[in-house]
Amino acid sequence: MTFVPVMWSVWVVLVVIMAGLYVYRSSLTKDEEDQIFLDDSFDHERSAQAAIVAKVNKIQPYVRVSLWLVGIATVFVIGYYLLDFFNQFK
Repeated sequence: MTFVPVMWSVWVVLVVIMAGLYVYRSSLTKDEEDQIFLDDSFDHERSAQAAIVAKVNKIQPYVRVSLWLVGIATVFVIGYYLLDFFNQFK
């Protein structure tokens, strides 16, 4: 197997993982309220919002890492093709 299909396969896997994490995070935050009332009668709302925030905060480092990995892989792919382009004109 040559290098280029492996490079593209790794890039695609990283993008799919990142997209999956973004979809999961967006499904978590769809029930998040923009405004909540912090009266004692709304304790169930407060606990539900705290649970959503805790889940989002738990997944956030994975989202950042996947974003950085996709960025690095993208720069690597672009660099490979730029190097190949300049080597063709030598």
